[in-house]
Amino acid sequence: MSDHRLGFVRAGFAAGRQLSCTEGVCLARRRFFVERTDPGRAVVRGEQAHHLHNVLRLQPGQIFELSDTRQLYLGRVIASLPGEVTFAIEKELPAGPQPPEVTLLGAIFKFDRYEWMIEKATELGAARIIPVITSRTDPKLAAAAQKRVERWRRIAFEAAQQSRRVAPPELPQPVALDSALAAAPEGRRWILEEGLEPASLSRLGPARDRASVLLIGPEGGWTEGERKMAHQCGFLPASLGPLILRAETAAIAALALLLLPAASDF
Repeated sequence: MSDHRLGFVRAGFAAGRQLSCTEGVCLARRRFFVERTDPGRAVVRGEQAHHLHNVLRLQPGQIFELSDTRQLYLGRVIASLPGEVTFAIEKELPAGPQPPEVTLLGAIFKFDRYEWMIEKATELGAARIIPVITSRTDPKLAAAAQKRVERWRRIAFEAAQQSRRVAPPELPQPVALDSALAAAPEGRRWILEEGLEPASLSRLGPARDRASVLLIGPEGGWTEGERKMAHQCGFLPASLGPLILRAETAAIAALALLLLPAASDF
């Protein structure tokens, strides 16, 4: 890309405006979540407003997309203060095609890697991410997880904005495996397994219009009792192939297969 076109791209991002497709360059506006919208305006307060004002340095006149988790809007900044940023609502925007509904039941493992999984699962479009406590979950991690949920929700919130979702994923408090299985949404249900040549997710294709639930095990693997419990709840075994993947890698690879369009869709 020429220096001229690079300058064009940087200037567009700095202005916070959507650029028209000129010389093959087409950029999208940034998107922010708002708690609510009133007739003609939306306000962001608290920590997010602090970030918008002090870090992103929003200025009056800049245009962004806004979401109240149900509807998208085009908003123009009319005031930016450290604790409050106000937008004028210009118009409603179409939400566009939404990914199929996929729920990730993720057994809790080391927090740094678990948080990476939450971020990437959000970017891929998981509808909900449910932390699960299993027989082989480290008891210290299980106890500490209850206090980490707000941090995990912030990670999901920021990843959802970055990836231009309409809403962040649901992320409830951690639950025991039996409760997670009993409350799992309807749809195709998969439990990732190793060995025994279970059905391969790569042959199952994207979830498309069908809801799916993906159960990812702990670092130590499933116990026979947990495996039986999952099968009794309608979870079918699925594999990502002969390689043994870390839990977070397996989760992201499986979600990508379920959520990303098939090559034939392009």
